[in-house]
Amino acid sequence: MISNQIIQNCINDIKGISKLDFLVTDSLGNTIAQTAEDDTIEKSILLSFMQSAAEVREMKGRLLFKVNDEGQISHVLSVKGEGEAFLVGKLTVSQLENLIVAYKDRIDKNSFYQNLLLDNLLLVDIYNRAQKLHIEAVQPRCVFVIEIRSDNGPNTLEMVKELFNPQSGDFVTSVDENHIIVIKSLEDGGLAEELDETAKMLIDMLASEAMENARVAYGTVVNEIKGISKSYKEATMALDVGRIFYAEKNIVAYSTLGIGRLIYQLPVNLCQMFITEIFGEGTLDELDDEILTTVNKFFENSLNVSETSRQLYIHRNTLVYRIEKLQKATGLDVRVFEDALTLKLALMVESYIRYMNEENGPIL
Repeated sequence: MISNQIIQNCINDIKGISKLDFLVTDSLGNTIAQTAEDDTIEKSILLSFMQSAAEVREMKGRLLFKVNDEGQISHVLSVKGEGEAFLVGKLTVSQLENLIVAYKDRIDKNSFYQNLLLDNLLLVDIYNRAQKLHIEAVQPRCVFVIEIRSDNGPNTLEMVKELFNPQSGDFVTSVDENHIIVIKSLEDGGLAEELDETAKMLIDMLASEAMENARVAYGTVVNEIKGISKSYKEATMALDVGRIFYAEKNIVAYSTLGIGRLIYQLPVNLCQMFITEIFGEGTLDELDDEILTTVNKFFENSLNVSETSRQLYIHRNTLVYRIEKLQKATGLDVRVFEDALTLKLALMVESYIRYMNEENGPIL
């Protein structure tokens, strides 16, 4: 149902133009919006008018109009004042009826997309409801999930809505107070660069306008409306995987998750067995931050000793010393590709185990 505030804003705007006073009641005769504080109408008069066949009635210096919603009376509009009260009243009725339709359409689309994202619709219902809501069934789309602070949710949601055009098929909604969902319609299937640019635009806008340190993840492009839930699930997984393995990134694409996606889908007890079998008890926990920083930078530079020492601002011999110290602690020489791969996997698995323990408690 359309909100009373929207109706109040509408009659305020029209009063500013026409200089007439308006009062709107619901179908029970209760006043829900008015431009003059002392303006009242007896309920018995309103109810009598609603039960009559007349669409307009003149009484005691005012005109009463019926406002309809799908053939049923939803509101009564009262117009009081001199001048073109009848013409202005008819225009106001038209405006209110259009607002009711638009608001219902928006609510219906929001409900449809939310149920679609959460897989609450049968396949036949998806296409039938999409047709009724004038939503293209076949069109390339991609789902973006924006993670924000809960205390700024409503304002941030409105800011994001302003960035996208519903006329082109875009839709913005939210499934909880911490996440905003953008269903973006694309042309020509959407290039990876276009998707990344959209994510960067969201990050930049929220940082500058909402002072929001947001994170954005997005799924793969789907060509039919039934695939939107798939893209949404991918984006949600990308957000989780990014939080575990790529915490330094504020934009994560599902297609770039790599081995992190594989580890994320493994049982935690299997991951613990992997760590124990290769390293024994507590070896990885004993590595200090200096060693971990060094080895991660070493991996970033494709096991290049010279480039790693340059970026860490340390002497080459210092880097070699740290690598040898790591070798003594783990039995792995990260200058050898196979050992480097094993340690990289172990560090990622350890991050996953730590994250799952924090989320769900230790696995006994």
